[in-house]
Amino acid sequence: MKLRLAHLYPKLMNIYGDRGNIICLRRRCEWRGIEFELTELDAGSPFDGDAYDMVFIGGAQDREQRRVADDLLHLKGAPLRAAVERGLVVLAVCGGYQLAGHFYRGADGDELPGLGILDLHTVHPGPSEKRFIGNVVVDWNGQQLVGFENHGGRTYLGPDAKPFARVVTGFGNNGSDGFEGAIYRNVFGSYLHGSLLPKNPAFADHLIALALGEDTLALLDDAVENAAHAEAVRLATKRRIMRVGGR
Repeated sequence: MKLRLAHLYPKLMNIYGDRGNIICLRRRCEWRGIEFELTELDAGSPFDGDAYDMVFIGGAQDREQRRVADDLLHLKGAPLRAAVERGLVVLAVCGGYQLAGHFYRGADGDELPGLGILDLHTVHPGPSEKRFIGNVVVDWNGQQLVGFENHGGRTYLGPDAKPFARVVTGFGNNGSDGFEGAIYRNVFGSYLHGSLLPKNPAFADHLIALALGEDTLALLDDAVENAAHAEAVRLATKRRIMRVGGR
């Protein structure tokens, strides 16, 4: 088997360790004897929707988002949207998550159009409002995922987007509705940095299995990963940032 992964804007959209998600996917494939093929696509590089099994786009500051938004929408957008409808697996983190929605309105009021793959929009309430910063724990598929968030934008889901997870500790999409991230088909958007996948091996394997069309993957010895996950959860819940749903 081979997993073909496209990393969009690896130089511009790579903050808070997002590249670690690529390393994690590569290692978890190689440990199972699955070939891993990585293609880095910068601005100006076209996107072939039939050439990849998975796409990753990371986060960045507003300045970098502005630099890639036009390329993402007008050069890569149409084939990427078509591939999503055919089942392409996409992981979009933070700035990439925001650009997967309909638009991102920055603190200065300028609006960046997004891909519209995810039925959501993001609005920055202004420089005087606090950023959402800190460790996060969320409930996903009966399990806990852990990560780190740092975003000023508030993301609001439309009716065609399902929440990715429910917040246990942290702020999530907007600090009020208790949701973190969004899902449409095999597209997963999230604010979780840090990076997301190494500390959450079960979710990493979920993405790999989806991309390969496999129901199950060979088991790995995840003792180290599980210990890192448990310690990250302990640190995140030691000082609660927000309590949701009465918990």
